[in-house]
Amino acid sequence: METTGDGAVRKGSLAEIARLFGRLGIVAFGGPAAHIAMMEDEFVVRRGWVTHEHFLDLVGATNLIPGPNSTEMTMHLGYERGGWPGLFTAGSCFILPAVTITAVLAWLYVTYGTLPEVEPFLYGIKPAVIAVIAGALWRLGRRAVTSWRLAVIGAAVVVAVLVGGGEATALIVGGVAGMLWLRWSGVAESRTAARWLPILFQDTTAVAAGAAAGAAATVSLWKLGLFFLKVGAILYGSGYVLVAFLEGGLVNDYGWLTQSQLLDAIAIGQFTPGPVLSTSTFIGYVISGMPGAVVATAGIFLPSFFFVLILNPIIPRLRESAWASAFLDAVNVAAVGLMLAVTIELSLVALTSWQAIAIAAVAAVLLIRFRLNAAWLVVGGAVVGWLLSLAA
Repeated sequence: METTGDGAVRKGSLAEIARLFGRLGIVAFGGPAAHIAMMEDEFVVRRGWVTHEHFLDLVGATNLIPGPNSTEMTMHLGYERGGWPGLFTAGSCFILPAVTITAVLAWLYVTYGTLPEVEPFLYGIKPAVIAVIAGALWRLGRRAVTSWRLAVIGAAVVVAVLVGGGEATALIVGGVAGMLWLRWSGVAESRTAARWLPILFQDTTAVAAGAAAGAAATVSLWKLGLFFLKVGAILYGSGYVLVAFLEGGLVNDYGWLTQSQLLDAIAIGQFTPGPVLSTSTFIGYVISGMPGAVVATAGIFLPSFFFVLILNPIIPRLRESAWASAFLDAVNVAAVGLMLAVTIELSLVALTSWQAIAIAAVAAVLLIRFRLNAAWLVVGGAVVGWLLSLAA
């Protein structure tokens, strides 16, 4: 097996890359933390494609660029194994199974989602989704808020979003301003990739949104594609940060869907494996059919391919940068602020009865205390919602 100086294995067939990452895309449930753990076992321990040290470098670097961390890890590993053709092959094959499953779920949602027979399930699922988001927020917050300055940055982002500020602006300004404050105050520390790792390993799950049928006919594919291209180019932090962008853009700005529909789509996304952003396929399909699904999917994933292609060769220098470390700290806590603001807004829609509050509370305990997989929480919420409908 031929290796490079940094421990990476460069030679491998595209067929091998396609087969392995396609299989990973089918079984990769549980969010980015689980995905990255599977990759470490498959490509470091079992196959020796990269060393443990270089794998940690790659994981750390993914949080310096926008986009889905675990999907970008597949691209990095594909690049190490097969150069730029391997990068595009690995990323595409990891994304394809989730996109296909999500398109089927979108068709089912469009066909049956508003029927009375489905509504009891969604009634129980929505509070469970709130609990899943809250659980991810709790875990991410404990790691991101490590000083009073970072707490101030996060609180400022929460306030900015709740009073009507733009999500993208709040995230970027929070990251840049926080970086400058941390560096000038002398409290930012240089991080190695090993110290970045706990921030990255968050339990994230798929998030998406559906749109109203009346609005779908008026949506331009060009406008839809540009929206998701922008999201893919600036999305930092946990996958749940995507909820903030969807709620701010598709619900508040464009009116293509309601908050209730947003929760429906997030719930449906819990059942899919693979990258969390694949639910852009769901949004695009519901809004504009199969053309919309293709445009939305391409728009949100395309930036990651090029970010990884540019970043991979310069990772050794990035991991030592104190300024990059400070920006990472600030943008993570800004992402926590976004998540908190959106969780508050969505809770006002979903938790409208004592039954819904009880479902959310039990789901939160199962998630945080017993670490139950988010997909099982959603299934349980659906069953409870159905049982409540029978008892009514």
